[in-house]
Amino acid sequence: MSAVHDLLIVGSGPSGLTAALYAGRANLAPVLFEGIAAGGQLMLTTEVENFPGFPDGILGPELMMKFREQAGRFGTEFVTADVDRVDFSARPFGVWVGDTEYRARSVIVSTGASARMLGLESEARLLGHGVSTCATCDGFFFRDKPLGIVGGGDSAIEEALFLTKFATKVVVIHRRDGLRASKIMQDRAFANEKIEFRWNSEVADIVGDHAVEHVVLRDTVTGDTSTLDVQGLFVTIGHDPNTALFTGQLDLDADGYIVTVPGSTRTSVEGVFAAGDVQDHVYRQAITAAGSGCMAAIEAERWLAHADHHARTGA
Repeated sequence: MSAVHDLLIVGSGPSGLTAALYAGRANLAPVLFEGIAAGGQLMLTTEVENFPGFPDGILGPELMMKFREQAGRFGTEFVTADVDRVDFSARPFGVWVGDTEYRARSVIVSTGASARMLGLESEARLLGHGVSTCATCDGFFFRDKPLGIVGGGDSAIEEALFLTKFATKVVVIHRRDGLRASKIMQDRAFANEKIEFRWNSEVADIVGDHAVEHVVLRDTVTGDTSTLDVQGLFVTIGHDPNTALFTGQLDLDADGYIVTVPGSTRTSVEGVFAAGDVQDHVYRQAITAAGSGCMAAIEAERWLAHADHHARTGA
């Protein structure tokens, strides 16, 4: 076992790297476990135009590399491996990568969330090239184009309504013959003349070499296939927070997100903080993730300072 660190950070998206930047500047010498698939969801994004400070846009991987370089400048130690298990039941907290054990007085969890996908080869190939999981992020790129959106819940309908600001039409593709969205969201969608519906339908394939040309739909009742002419496809069938490591360690909500104290990044375990999409199922933006990473680092630094003061004075 190595020495006890002040702070370990698990996860390397905007929240984890921002936390590392702030923690490094506070002389906490953070160790960040960035994982094999380092960088978070922005590594799958081509152009990012809504992150402040880049008026001409920036490639997702390039933005994350800048985050990483800045965190490294202030002394962050990077471990390019996946964490296998954690133990928050005793202090100092334990984090393991294979047989290597790390101990720390505080931990920030920033493992993010993963968008659920359809599982098609063409979907993976065209992700970032006409296929997207975030209308707020990418809708602007599809001005004056016909679009498809997969899903039937509140998030899908909210994003469909958002996309009508840009698209010539938005076709909602849903496996069933009715939406799961709330009544008010359904009413708004049905009243919007730009929104059409393909009921009892699922996406069988996405056609195009370097961009979406059209999608092939399969009728979930008859099995028949048809072609839908759209130039972009948004997959909005939910997200899964990356919290398997923390089951039984931290309080999770019904959907698996880490529960944090409102207005804070504090978790159910004192000295463990959570930032970014792993605890945010509302905004899910790079800028909000970065902001909560800043919060987590500041809260961790203050918590450590308070613990040191208490140890010295007993107060």
